[in-house]
Amino acid sequence: MLPDRFETPRLILRPIAADDAPAIFTGYAQDPEVVRFVLWRPHQSMTDTEAYIARCLEAPADRERTYAVLGRTEGRLLGAFALRRPEPYRVDCGYVLARAEWGRGLMTEALTEVAQWTMRQDGIWRIGAVCDVENRASARVMEKAGLQREGILRRWLIHPIVSAEPRDCFSYAMVR
Repeated sequence: MLPDRFETPRLILRPIAADDAPAIFTGYAQDPEVVRFVLWRPHQSMTDTEAYIARCLEAPADRERTYAVLGRTEGRLLGAFALRRPEPYRVDCGYVLARAEWGRGLMTEALTEVAQWTMRQDGIWRIGAVCDVENRASARVMEKAGLQREGILRRWLIHPIVSAEPRDCFSYAMVR
C-alpha cells in the first residue's frame, strides 16, 4: 500500500484532490518551461487540469498515487509527486515543481523522504525514475537524493514539447 502522506521539514505530500485544480493550473501546469520534460503538454484551460486530477484519482491507491506537494508553513501547493508500483517489488516515481520554487532543494527533500520510506518497506527492493538526458536539474535531484544513474534508455519517452519522437533518458534507481 502506498502511504496517505509524507512529511519533511519543509513539505507535506498528501493525495491530490479535485479542489487543487486552480493552484495546479496557475502554479505550474500551464508553464511550458516547467512541463518541458513531462509526458503532457501545458494545460490550456482549467478543464485540462481537472481531467488530469480525475485520472489521478481514478488510479487504484495501492498501485498508483499522485501527491500534491505543499509548503509546510504556508500550505501553498508547489508541485506534484507521483508514485507507481508496477510490480510488488518496485516503485517508480516522477515529479514536477513550480518554476518559482526551483533551486531550493525542495524536490530533493521530497524524493529523499520517499526513497527512504521505500527502502524501509518489506518486499520493495527498488525505487526508480527516468529523466530526459537534457534534464540536468532532474538528474541532479535524483543524485542528491541518493539514486544512482544506471545508464541510458535509448528512445525511451516522448516529451511532446521537445519532440514528437522518443528521446533518450537516464535511468536512476536506489536498491537494497
